[in-house]
Amino acid sequence: MCAGNRGIILARSKSFASLLIAFSMAAALCPAVLADDAANADPKPEGDTPSAATATPCDSDKTNKKAKKESSKKDSTLVTPETIPVSTVPDEVGIVLTTVAETHDAVAWKQKTMPARPKIGLALGGGGARGAAHVAVIRALEKEGIKFDYIAGTSIGAVVGGLYDAGVSLDDLEDEFENGQLMKNFMTVSLAVRIAVSPVMLVPRLLGSKEYDGLYRGNKFRKYLIKGLSCHERNIEDLKIPFAAVSLNLLDGNPYMIRKGNLGFAMQASSAVPGLRKPVEIGSKLFCDGGVICNLPVKQVREMGADFVIAVNVDQPFNVEKPQAFHKVGSVTQRMITWDLFEMDQPQSDLADITIHPDTTNISLISTKKSDARKGIEAGEKAAKEMMPLLREKLKKFGMATASN
Repeated sequence: MCAGNRGIILARSKSFASLLIAFSMAAALCPAVLADDAANADPKPEGDTPSAATATPCDSDKTNKKAKKESSKKDSTLVTPETIPVSTVPDEVGIVLTTVAETHDAVAWKQKTMPARPKIGLALGGGGARGAAHVAVIRALEKEGIKFDYIAGTSIGAVVGGLYDAGVSLDDLEDEFENGQLMKNFMTVSLAVRIAVSPVMLVPRLLGSKEYDGLYRGNKFRKYLIKGLSCHERNIEDLKIPFAAVSLNLLDGNPYMIRKGNLGFAMQASSAVPGLRKPVEIGSKLFCDGGVICNLPVKQVREMGADFVIAVNVDQPFNVEKPQAFHKVGSVTQRMITWDLFEMDQPQSDLADITIHPDTTNISLISTKKSDARKGIEAGEKAAKEMMPLLREKLKKFGMATASN
């Protein structure tokens, strides 16, 4: 085969694999798709729509006062989503255009002079239930005395990073993975049930409803995520560490960083799996899962201001396989997806000063099993331990001390 033809075939193969990224997310989640929560969704109160641009004050209504009175022994701001208006979603000012990482970006960024006190950024990649590994890595970094100046996350990385930034403890996050609640809230009803009721769910369309494509809205997941957070913790601009959730705008095909507004909506948008969850409308943009274009947001956390970046990649490693591995139905498609994610993640990983890559092989994206959560936690602990000597050495080079040096 001549070189020209080989190049054409490889190019077409790459394009085909790219198209499979979105489909892979849907296919992986098919065994346990989230219910379309239309039946349980709130009747669209004003604070729950994406059109407003200013946050609702925490203490502005009577329900808040009642909540305070009933929980006098607790922090008066710790209320459930039902007792206060949900803060509005980010406006256009807080949505920042970004770009995918290219090979040459690593050279350009690493030629920059490191300041006297470099700012540390944490980049958390997408990967569904494999995100349990994020918890273990963050815990290891905390024990080392490393403090983050910026956090950027995509999909499950945005969920873990956002909740951690909002003050949710790592022990609680680990529990949510281990008891399966996080993933169960992400997928509460089987595909069989969803298909059975799909004719009923199509009735509004026949009557003129113009909802966006997708099997469910994701409102339940958002409310589950923000339950227990105070009003102030629900706004990205009020978090203790500058945070960005990376998402893809379906309208122009560009990735954006959501850096202001309601944390719940930002996490919902960043993890809106194409084809399964309806995209999230924020301002003039329509967002879906950022993992289809920017799965490991290293460039994004650098754009936020980080000088030194620690990346955590929870994608399944792309390893050499034997021929018999591809006898199983769907194995070739899965291989193409794994390869395409590797191709997407590599330029971002090259931009990082340290990439911690737990071995999440055979952990399903939508697993609710405690054994898979434990496997992810243990993989994160192992990967962090292996990379810690190099991390200490690099930080020491730039005058940043850790608990061990």
